[in-house]
Amino acid sequence: MGSNADLRDTWRLLASRYNDIACELDREMQHAHSLSMSDFETLDRLMDATCDRPRMQDLAAEMYLSPSALSRSVARLEKAGLVARSLCEADRRGVFVDVTEHGRQVHADAKKIQLAVLNEKLSDAT
Repeated sequence: MGSNADLRDTWRLLASRYNDIACELDREMQHAHSLSMSDFETLDRLMDATCDRPRMQDLAAEMYLSPSALSRSVARLEKAGLVARSLCEADRRGVFVDVTEHGRQVHADAKKIQLAVLNEKLSDAT
C-alpha cells in the first residue's frame, strides 16, 4: 500500500461498499421476510453450525454482534417462529438454539435473496 492517504481512501471505499451491500440486504430481507440483515445473518450462521444444537455462546463467539444484540436477534427469530431456544440440561447457563422447519424454509428463500444481492454488488469487486 502507498501513503497514509491511500490507506484511508481504501478504508473509506471498503466501508462505503459494505454499507451499500448491508443496506440493500436489509431492504430486501425486510421486504421479503420481515428480517433485518443481522437477523438473517444469525439464522444463516445457525444453519451453517457444525454441531446439531448450537449454543448461544458458541454462536456469539463467531459473530460480529454483541451478546446482548445476538440475544435480541434470537428473540426476534423465536417470536417469528424461525428458531426455538431450550436450556442445556447439563449446564443450566447454556442455551441451545434450534432452527424450526419454518425457519429452514424461510432461510432457503432468504439465502437466494442474499446471493442475488451479493452477486449484483460484488460481481465487479474482483
